[in-house]
Amino acid sequence: MRTIDNSNNPIDFDEIIALLSKTSFSLENPNDLDPLMDYIGDAKYVLLGEASHGTHEYYTWRAKITQRLIKEKGFSFVAVEGDWPDCYRLNRYAKGYLDSGKDIFSVMDEFKRWPTWMWANWETAAFIDWLKNHNENLQVEKKIGFYGLDVYSFRDSMNSIIQYLEKNDPKTLKTALKAIKCFEPYGEDEGQSYARASALVPELCEKEILNLLMEIIKNIPNYNSDAENAMSTKQNAFVARNAEKYYRAMIKRGAASWNIRDEHMVSTTERLMKFHGKEAKTIIWEHNTHIGDARATDMAAEGMVNVGQLLREQYSSEGVIAVGFGSYKGSVIAGREWRDSIRKIKVPEAEQGSWEQLFHIASKGSNKLLLMNKLREEKSLSSSIGHRAIGVVYNPEHERFGNYVPTIIPKRYDAFIFLDTTNALHPIHIQPQGNQIPETYPFGM
Repeated sequence: MRTIDNSNNPIDFDEIIALLSKTSFSLENPNDLDPLMDYIGDAKYVLLGEASHGTHEYYTWRAKITQRLIKEKGFSFVAVEGDWPDCYRLNRYAKGYLDSGKDIFSVMDEFKRWPTWMWANWETAAFIDWLKNHNENLQVEKKIGFYGLDVYSFRDSMNSIIQYLEKNDPKTLKTALKAIKCFEPYGEDEGQSYARASALVPELCEKEILNLLMEIIKNIPNYNSDAENAMSTKQNAFVARNAEKYYRAMIKRGAASWNIRDEHMVSTTERLMKFHGKEAKTIIWEHNTHIGDARATDMAAEGMVNVGQLLREQYSSEGVIAVGFGSYKGSVIAGREWRDSIRKIKVPEAEQGSWEQLFHIASKGSNKLLLMNKLREEKSLSSSIGHRAIGVVYNPEHERFGNYVPTIIPKRYDAFIFLDTTNALHPIHIQPQGNQIPETYPFGM
């Protein structure tokens, strides 16, 4: 029997492996998702994770689950860890609006902010093309949307606001121009510059951004353009407001900036649910660090909350199902430093004693689906064990020191998808021939 002592709490790896082997389901094709579909039931919030931002199989399996949820359970929209303006263009394209793009490549080519590959990839393109076909014969109000939840797009969101107000609200346009002018001294990389300046002058442009948000909220009922464009303008104002708060929090140590970001993603989800009506249901695509409950990790000790925790706390009565993802080895798209060139990087075999290694042994190298509802009371699974997380910056030679999140896995997720060997996704912007469609596109969609 192999055990290790974890803060006076011995972990019996053999017992964990036996439990994982006994309780997991085989996962080879979309029909094998039936137990997960049954488990989701009538839940209104389904959160689909990923252990990296650059893995082909995480994107394609999320798409397979999402397709079934849309077709079988009537989900209303997909919301992702992406910028609002960029994803809103995909939303308009998927819904077939006029002048929304001649093809998926031209729409994807507008993703300019690093890391472009997170959404400008052929895996997402295949799903959006599927969604466009699905939406084709539906009434406008029934078409399935695709939206970005993140807070990083201050400049693009402000530009979108100005373009909208130029046509619809010249009076509020003056307030928007005043707000953007306040940020001019901080240049194109206003986030870092603004953060440093806020250490000396805490308020800076807060008043200008807040005034803009309040004016747009007040005037939304008077806008005569289509309802979704008006909603988008309001959302861009919230992005600008919360981005400004995020910039000011960046300069301080602690959990403040992380919490502002995840709270923004939750409030965006709430606005989207309200926009789509009482029967709305949402599918959220984000990294495991956002969708898995922070209280089951070391994030809680640092004062951090996340989307999974906040949605569970507020909407558990309506059904919140979080599905984590992980793999044992393979390859991934990432950079070795911020704004690095896009690279295909080898993902080594998982560290000994990690959840990924235990799944690898239990599954004998095959893909598995694990449901947590009957496992949360199992004492052997209540230990905090390392769970791999790869970001947009990845250096595998150092991963044992920074890429494993201590996790009580049955409490972090409601279900877990283990994919033994995974491969790098297919970016659209990679040089020199990134616009060439991969041979296997559209990946079975």
